[in-house]
Amino acid sequence: MPSPRQPYVVTCIGSPLLFSAISEIVNRLTLEGFHLHRMPSLSEGVCLEMVVSALSPKTVPHLIDPRSLTHKLAAALSPWRVDIVVQPQALYRRKKRLLVMDMDSTLVQMEGIDELAKEAGVGQQVAQITYRAMNGEIAFGEALRERVRLLKGLPVEAMHRVYKRTVITPGAEKLIAVVKKLGCKVAVLSGGFDYFVSRVQKKLGIDHSLFHVLQIKNGKLTGEIVGGIVDGEVKLRQMKVIMQREGIQRDEVIVIGDGANDLPMITHAGLGIAFNAKPRVRELAPCHLTRIDTALYLLGLSEAQIVRMTG
Repeated sequence: MPSPRQPYVVTCIGSPLLFSAISEIVNRLTLEGFHLHRMPSLSEGVCLEMVVSALSPKTVPHLIDPRSLTHKLAAALSPWRVDIVVQPQALYRRKKRLLVMDMDSTLVQMEGIDELAKEAGVGQQVAQITYRAMNGEIAFGEALRERVRLLKGLPVEAMHRVYKRTVITPGAEKLIAVVKKLGCKVAVLSGGFDYFVSRVQKKLGIDHSLFHVLQIKNGKLTGEIVGGIVDGEVKLRQMKVIMQREGIQRDEVIVIGDGANDLPMITHAGLGIAFNAKPRVRELAPCHLTRIDTALYLLGLSEAQIVRMTG
């Protein structure tokens, strides 16, 4: 855990970021015993960062836990709907070399299994199981097999219809384009399905992927999965394989996900982000964002720099 005397970067993101919210953040940091060194703006009226440190060991005698402080500040700022993230400055300045993302409800604005269930006429049953699994109430593997069995007999053409209405999360393409220009590899490690992940991977130029394969016979889904279950531990193992293959350290990894099966990756990464996540995931993740491309501010990039890289 970081020393209480080292500098921290507190990134504050709002839409808009009101002066009253900024004042509240400064007041809360003062109450926590921090001294504000500087407050540069990364995006006018949207994002600023505060560089702070503890006033003295006597003022803050305990070790600082960035996750705990992030959650405390986020709770205090809830009336303003501000996303707030605390990082040790040394870690914040560390160059990132790998972005790992979940697919459903993160990279894309859908849950593939739920959309297939609508095509099969079992949408309500499957959606209920999905929510319980993503909130960590039931084992992911058990829930997935139960849901896939309900898809038995669904024609392959239904998967094409679902893909045609798949929407990339606003800001995700910008995020991927910018981190790739910074030299990052990008991976999508998903508990979703090959048909959708492979197509999105090709469309966005993603380097690595992991997914489930749905068994198909005579042009229809059999209700079975080919191979093992891609749960949270499998996602984490695959992330470590990619890191080892690419020579990437833990502090150089960004992970973004929304479900309980993303938590092992999120908590292992140098920068782990819950995105529009379920309540339990928000509680356990180091930080939470409501706009996916604002992750770029957590790397210290200003809006002007982002525009130059995407213009």
